[in-house]
Amino acid sequence: MKTPTETRHILDKVEAQHPGADTELRYRNAYELLVATILSAQSTDARVNLVTPALFKKYPDSRALAKSKTDELEELIHSTGFFRAKARSLAGMAKALVERHGGEVPSELDSLTELPGVGRKTANVVLGHALGVPGLAVDRHVLRVSNRIGIAESDDPVVVETQLCAALPKSRWTRASDTLILHGRRICKPKPLCEQCAVQDACDYYTAVAARPVGRKPLTARPPRPLRKQREARKR
Repeated sequence: MKTPTETRHILDKVEAQHPGADTELRYRNAYELLVATILSAQSTDARVNLVTPALFKKYPDSRALAKSKTDELEELIHSTGFFRAKARSLAGMAKALVERHGGEVPSELDSLTELPGVGRKTANVVLGHALGVPGLAVDRHVLRVSNRIGIAESDDPVVVETQLCAALPKSRWTRASDTLILHGRRICKPKPLCEQCAVQDACDYYTAVAARPVGRKPLTARPPRPLRKQREARKR
């Protein structure tokens, strides 16, 4: 795995390739971002952004959402997928906010993750973008990109979060997450566009691909060796 200094230099280059990286979810406050992030699971930010204007008009705050009727809420969020589970999470989250936090979104990670439907990734998104509290959200893109490059070494999101946070100052946590997510969407896709990557020379995956003899079939986008060992061990 890369050293903290190497990690910071790599992220400098990735951030330069994606200037102004930020969450693509549209929101006006912490409540709206919390709702939007819950809806974004197994969906796209673009789809969520189409749904939330009508949703927030009908349920402008947690107190209104806590009183929502299941069928009406499901209809509004239907196109984001898994709408029944998401409706339960949204209603449960809103009721918990009202009962435990006076309707306000708390600014502590533990308090956020105690809410129905809110995991560490969602909590860190809300903390970093809407509440001004450093947070490094690890989604599937961050997990894939960080392991391929070699700035993290685990298929456990919490471990990757810990590794990246340890290598970076708190002031960079949120920006690093946004940058890695964008890099994963645009460049380091499941089938990566290595020729367009700003850090290909420092990337463990690219080094392995580039080292293949001329004429050999390119490597597929397999996880780095440490991840493969962990997955094989679990299968046994």
